[in-house]
Amino acid sequence: MIVTISSRHMDVTEALKSYAEQKAAKLTRYYDRIQEIEVIFDNHKDTTSVEMIVNGEHRNMFIANHNEGDAYACIDACVAKLERQLTDHKKRIRNRKHPTQPASGQQTPGSMTLDQKTPP
Repeated sequence: MIVTISSRHMDVTEALKSYAEQKAAKLTRYYDRIQEIEVIFDNHKDTTSVEMIVNGEHRNMFIANHNEGDAYACIDACVAKLERQLTDHKKRIRNRKHPTQPASGQQTPGSMTLDQKTPP
């Protein structure tokens, strides 16, 4: 996994860079097919905004933006947004081919056994 950190209109300190790398590395817990993570810091007049772009296999792209608070709070908020996106995507992928099965002993309407059907 490649983590790229870049900035616009500001210099990124070494502490901020290592914090972003640590947080970005934790995203592989939620989806293990991540290929690249790009973190972009942008400094406006009064605010700092952070954008995180996660590239996964099969051209899957997940994007999170946040611009309230300092840079560390923005990183935390972006990671929280990406955690939700990645877990939702993983649930969709995992449950695509296997529909949910009813609990044992319960039957859905219309799934009667041959013994329970009435003769015509």
